[in-house]
Amino acid sequence: MLRKEKVLEKLKEVIDPETGIDIVSMNLVKDVIIESSGIVIVKFSPTVPFCPLLGYLVSEIKKKVEELDEVSKCDVQVSFNLSK
Repeated sequence: MLRKEKVLEKLKEVIDPETGIDIVSMNLVKDVIIESSGIVIVKFSPTVPFCPLLGYLVSEIKKKVEELDEVSKCDVQVSFNLSK
């Protein structure tokens, strides 16, 4: 059975090109939901609302998570938390 920790470990392979730091360490992954069908939902909040790398990061998140054998599909939900 797929565990949230395994998905988070895989997401550490997604590096923000501007900072050189992975998205998990930057606290940009807000939640990981694993459905019984093998679909994984990653809730992701980029550092700025108009992040020029958003498309790239979403693509990398999907690619890395879908490399896991237990995953049939990865959906990325993007939200912008503007509160400090």
